[in-house]
Amino acid sequence: MAIIVNLDVMLAKRKIRSKELAEAIGISEQNLSILKTGKAKAIRLATLDAICRYLSCEPGDILEYSGEGKGLKVF
Repeated sequence: MAIIVNLDVMLAKRKIRSKELAEAIGISEQNLSILKTGKAKAIRLATLDAICRYLSCEPGDILEYSGEGKGLKVF
């Protein structure tokens, strides 16, 4: 996947556990785990907003574009 999720890095920097974040933003720990591991196919903007508000960060602190994905064609 060309999008890298750095949520685990932000949680470590803020010394916050996944369980605490999940409870604070109202999603299940399982869904947060799927997001953290990069297995999620999508994220709601409302969820991203809640994560950023709780962690006091920007979306770019959590999501990174690598440009090295399967089947990418550059024209």
